[in-house]
Amino acid sequence: MELGTQITWLFTLAIPIACIAWTVTHEEVFREPREYCLNRCHKGKTIAERKFFYLFTCEYCFSHYVTALMLIITGYKLLLDDWRGYLIAGFALVFIANIYMSLFALIRVDLKKVGIEASLEEAQKEAGQKKQ
Repeated sequence: MELGTQITWLFTLAIPIACIAWTVTHEEVFREPREYCLNRCHKGKTIAERKFFYLFTCEYCFSHYVTALMLIITGYKLLLDDWRGYLIAGFALVFIANIYMSLFALIRVDLKKVGIEASLEEAQKEAGQKKQ
């Protein structure tokens, strides 16, 4: 595969990895299983149990497993055509997916901030109109 095609695959394949990892570790649809895992990672009897359940609460950790699954499904390799290509692709995909998730988190915080500021301005306008 040409290097340009490999790079395109890298940035494209990282999108579903980031989406899956973020959804499982942050969104409301998986809240109950995540809370269960969070409880088990804090109160587990063994270190193996605590670490296993922690994987489902951390987007960085979980992205490694999603990446491994995507590599199995797609057979994507980066730079080399043997097992080393899988290894390089795996870490590169995790890196890019986590950049995507970080950007998404920053955008969400900024949107939330804008929404709160707009709500405060509206409340202040309503309070000012009631005084008059």
